[in-house]
Amino acid sequence: MSELERIFDAARLPADPQRITANEGECRALARRFGLVSVGSLEATITLVADGPAVRAHGRLAAEVVQSCAISGEDLAVRIDEPVALRFIPAIPPTAADEEIELTADDLDEIEMDGTRFDLGEAVAQTMALAIDPYLEGPNAEEFRRKAGILSAGEGGAFAALKGLLKE
Repeated sequence: MSELERIFDAARLPADPQRITANEGECRALARRFGLVSVGSLEATITLVADGPAVRAHGRLAAEVVQSCAISGEDLAVRIDEPVALRFIPAIPPTAADEEIELTADDLDEIEMDGTRFDLGEAVAQTMALAIDPYLEGPNAEEFRRKAGILSAGEGGAFAALKGLLKE
């Protein structure tokens, strides 16, 4: 079960855009799942359109999260504003293990349905997670590196060691 479960049926799509808003408990659960300090808000407005047996979902999501700096660990407030463009498709039968499958860019945003049902909330949560920068650095990252004795990319490596020998 998803932390932001919002189940829809492809056979009965709503005509109006759907607003997915995470409540306080869902925000806490999403923060735990994605390793964030907190999720202050998560909201998406998504239009669902039938495309043969598939469903196209397009819209926008906005979130306010707090994540840790990848270097210093300090809390950093981040605003996420992302377009959503997904396609829910009928389940694909399993292929033979030896068979190669070619994926196009469009295939990467396809999510299999369970029969005719799909979880739009889970898709929104995953879209938010993909928008999070796992290497986010705060304004104090360089100072933290310096104090910890961590060399920057240009200061380390074999050539830096050789350069040090030349000075002696």
